[in-house]
Order: sequence, then structure tokens, then C-alpha cells
Amino acid sequence: MKGSELRDVQREQHQFRLRLGVAGSVVVICFALLLARFFHLQVISHDHYRTLAENNRISLVPIVPNRGLILDRNGVVLAHNFFVYTLEITPSKVEDLERTIDALARIIDITPNDRKRFKKYREQSHAFESIPLRTHLTDAEAARFAVNRFRFPGVEIRSRLFRHYPQGGLGAHLIGYIGRINDADLKVLEARGEISNYKGTDHIGKTGLEQSYEHVLHGTTGFQQVEIDANGHAVRVLSSMPPIPGDSLILSIDSKLQDVAEKAFGNRRGALVALDPSNGEVLAFVSMPTFDPNLFVDGIDPENWKRLNESVDKPLINRPLRGLYPPGSTLKPFVALAGLENGKRAPPFSIADPGYFMLPGSAHRYRDWKPEGHGRVDMQRAITVSCDTFFYGLALELGIDRLAGFLSHFSFGKPTGIDIEGERSGLLPTPEWKQKRWKQKWFPGETVITGIGQGYTLVTPMQLAHATAMLANNGTALRPHLVTGIRKSGSGTIEPVPIETVDHVSLRPEHMALVKQGMLDVTRPGGTAASVGAGAGYNIAAKTGTAQVVGIKQGEKYDEKRISERLRDHALFIAYAPAENPRIALAVIVENGGHGGSAAGPIARQVMDYYLLGKLPEKTEEKNAVAPALEETGD
Repeated sequence: MKGSELRDVQREQHQFRLRLGVAGSVVVICFALLLARFFHLQVISHDHYRTLAENNRISLVPIVPNRGLILDRNGVVLAHNFFVYTLEITPSKVEDLERTIDALARIIDITPNDRKRFKKYREQSHAFESIPLRTHLTDAEAARFAVNRFRFPGVEIRSRLFRHYPQGGLGAHLIGYIGRINDADLKVLEARGEISNYKGTDHIGKTGLEQSYEHVLHGTTGFQQVEIDANGHAVRVLSSMPPIPGDSLILSIDSKLQDVAEKAFGNRRGALVALDPSNGEVLAFVSMPTFDPNLFVDGIDPENWKRLNESVDKPLINRPLRGLYPPGSTLKPFVALAGLENGKRAPPFSIADPGYFMLPGSAHRYRDWKPEGHGRVDMQRAITVSCDTFFYGLALELGIDRLAGFLSHFSFGKPTGIDIEGERSGLLPTPEWKQKRWKQKWFPGETVITGIGQGYTLVTPMQLAHATAMLANNGTALRPHLVTGIRKSGSGTIEPVPIETVDHVSLRPEHMALVKQGMLDVTRPGGTAASVGAGAGYNIAAKTGTAQVVGIKQGEKYDEKRISERLRDHALFIAYAPAENPRIALAVIVENGGHGGSAAGPIARQVMDYYLLGKLPEKTEEKNAVAPALEETGD
């Protein structure tokens, strides 16, 4: 019995020692791991965790740079900044947002639109971001809130820079506007690697020059290293890096010329682009109707957005770059050059115009705008009187491939490369295009009507102006640009934008002289825009045009009085002056205006008069009601 008990004690002792050894080993391993972890934290990762600790103690506060100005060629300010008081809420610091806003409304006027805008911004922002509830507070409103500040945790008054367009709607489509940064903007900034430069920035360029030159106008964000306590309150500023203001844009636009051009349209829709053919500078850039870009800076309210977006006049469309129109007879000088350069027409070639053209073996008549015809017509006279019959036959002999290939050099069918985003390329049709688009072959009749700027051909006003400037410049294409210089914010020096040649068409001088003479005669007695050139005091080379909006049946006569206003023909006009030494080239389109000489021509005349002579129109309203000029029933 005793032996059995002795054997049990020995076994228990052995098991105890075994357990003690295991436990000790576990303790030693744990201490070793703990010591290894301490060593890793204190020695190996010392720098990393010291940085994290510093970041918990130090906050980087961005300092938003002052946005660059936009000025016209004479220094007139078109876009600038000013400080305003804003009432802002940080949602994460407010327990009951609706109750807080209701209480604030008893101190400061807060409209339903303010509430809607705040709700929209809140949906687009993080809870810890400060969101504007009211902007443009008066001094009295700011003082009333300051007295009651203690009642509203999470609410504060801030001083923010706001963009302002002092000229209102003048040149709105070329200047553009800024708006609050949204998710799409953030993705673009992230893709460009620029998102860090927009810390603290709420707005970004959305359209026009504000968008295209965002990288120039924005500047470089600064920062402050601020020491904060456990409650997140600032204790002191440790260091700072001041922001670098954005550079300013100096434009080629003459704001007074722009104003003359816009007023010349009256209440009509359309577009105008005026260029200096010697350097590609844009002198005027008109899209009518216009809009006030100030509406977008602080977030446009629903009523104004609906009014602009749903208007049948489409004021938000940038017509010079986005509007697509058949060029009509304004294409004829370029078709004439194609015929001359390709040897299809040479003086003294002429035709007897019976008032129509017929394809060989066809009974279909392609009618001239003048039913009785123009009699004997050579190339020069065909341009002057806008003889459709002459250009029907010329286009057919050239063939669509040769014609399209030549016209492409004059920017038709491709963007001009102007320094604003969103330019459309228009349409210069070819058999390949038609096959791809419609799965149909090209017919000779389609070549015929292409010769007078009808059919599938579509151009933008920018393209027409650019092509006209090329004519004035004897075939040399200079890239059109709105910005002529960038004024550096630091030094104040102006960095000029270089003039860029983008294409050159080798044209024989005698061919250019013939076409230019035909265009010069357009504004003289017997031409389709004789009234436009009357009493000008300088020579104008021009071409009128009329572009169909809806087709008319064979044998029917166009009568605008019987057609809805918005289905009437568009009026087009291209010109350059003085004809001997061109200083301005332009294109005008009046939507549903009818005849180019009577609707678009007078607008061009007012613009040229002011630019070349400094002459202001006496009464724009009366000028808009000019009677049709001699022989202007077709173009």
C-alpha cells in the first residue's frame, strides 16, 4: 500500500516538473516575442511611428491660392475674385441639422434655394467638410451671427474668395465659368496627378477658358503646419508655405467689339467669329443668346437651370464651336479654288445658265436660286451672283473625292484647334463615310449639291471663319487662339503665346486673284450683298449664303412667310476687310434668318465698321431690320 502511494507521488512530481517546464518555456517564448515586438517598435519602426505621432499632433491646413484674372486685349477685366462672408456648417459637429438651420433662419435670412443648395452640396461632400449654407452675407448679418455664435456648435462664418464676371453675359461662352468640384472632376484631377494641389479648393473651371486654362489660372496651393491639442483646437502655427496665385490670361478679344457684335444680333439666335488673319487672334466670339455665368459660381438654382436648360433658344450651347450648319453658298469660293487648282475651270470658261442643271441621262432638274437663270456666267461672276448652276457642274466634274480632299485643307471636316475644349469637327462627306454611316453607295446627285454647300456637309462658325481667314491669308492657316499672353503672378511679366502655322495650301496667285475679285464684287452693285458694302469707306470681300433647314418639294417655291420661324433658312455671311490688306476675317450665322446678305451681312458690317473705323452703330435695333439687298432672293 505504501509502495503504491510512493509510486503515485513520483509520477505526480514528474508530471508537475513537465508542466512547469512547458509553462516556463511558454513564458520565456512570450517574453521573447514581447521583447522582439518592443525592439521592432522602438528601434526598427521608430521613424514610422514618430511620424504618426507627429501627424496626430500636427495638422496640415491648405491655403487656397487666388485664382488668376481674365482680361481682354485692352486690360478690361472679364473675370476676377472678391471676398465674401459665408455661413457654413460642418455636419459631423451638428446633432440636429434641420433644427439648427431653422434656428439660424431666425437670425439670418435663409431661402428655400439656400436649403436646396446646401442639401445638394451635402450629398456631394464628406460629413467632416464645411459646407456653405448662405453666401454673400452682409456685415449686419455677420454681426448678428457673431453675437449668437455660442448657440451653434459646428457653425461658423468664413471668408471665401468668389469668382465674379463683371461683364455679365458678355462673352460668356468664350470665358466660361467655374463651379463646385464634383466626383467627375476629382477623377480627372486624380488621373492627372493634380489632386493634392486642390486640397481646400471647392471650385474648378467647367467651361470655356476657365476650363481650358485651369492649370494656368488655379495656381499652387499653400499650407500651414498647425499644432493642435487633444480637443483638436489649434495651438500655434509651426511653419507655413504661402500659396502661389494663378497666372492671368490676356485675351485677343476686344470687349467693346464683342459688345457691338452681340448687340447687333438683337434678339436673334446665331453666332459670329472674327479673326485677325495675320496671326490667328480671335477678335470676337459670339454665341447668341448668351447667359450670365455668375449664376453658376455658387451653384445654379433649379429655376434658373430649368429656364436655361429647357429653353428652345438653347442659350447654353457654344454655337461657334458646337453648332453645326450647312455652309450653303459660302462654300462656293472654296469650290471655285478647287476647280481652278485642279484644272477643271480656267478663264475664259463660261456657261449659259438656264436656271437649272441636269445630270446626263436624268430628267431631274437641280434648280438655281434664280429661276430664269443668270445668262452667260464665268467663274468670277458665278461667285458674285452666287450662280448655283455653275457650281453644280463644277462639283460633278471635280468628283467628291477630289473636292473633299481639297476642302479638308481649309479646316472643313476637322477641328481648327482653337484653345477652348469641345470643338466639333463638322462633316465633310465622302463615299467611304456614307457607306460606313448609312451602308449605301454615293450618288452623283450628292456630289452636285455638295458643290453649293448643301447635302450632308456641315460646318461650325469657327470653321467658316478660319477658312475665310485662310483665303485672306492666301492659303496659310494659323491656329486660332483667344489667349495672346499669360501674365505671371510672381513677376508680372507677360509670356506671349506663339503664333502657330497649322497648314498651308499652295495656290496660284492668278487663281486667288480671280476668286478674291469675285468676292469683292459681292459687296458692289450687282452682287448679292451690295447693300452691305454701300458707303463702307473700305473694300469688303464677301460671300453670302442661305442654308436650308427643311427641304422643299420639286417645283415648289420657298416662301418664308408660310413657314414656321424656326424652320426658315439660316442666313450666312463670310467676309474679310480691307480687301487689299485684310485685318479682319469673319463668319456670321443667323439661325432661321433667311438671306445672308440681308440678315447676316448687316451684322458683319457693324463689326467691321467698329473694328476698322471705330464707328459705333447709331441704333442697333434699326440696323437689324435692314431691307433685302439687291439680288438677294437666293443667298
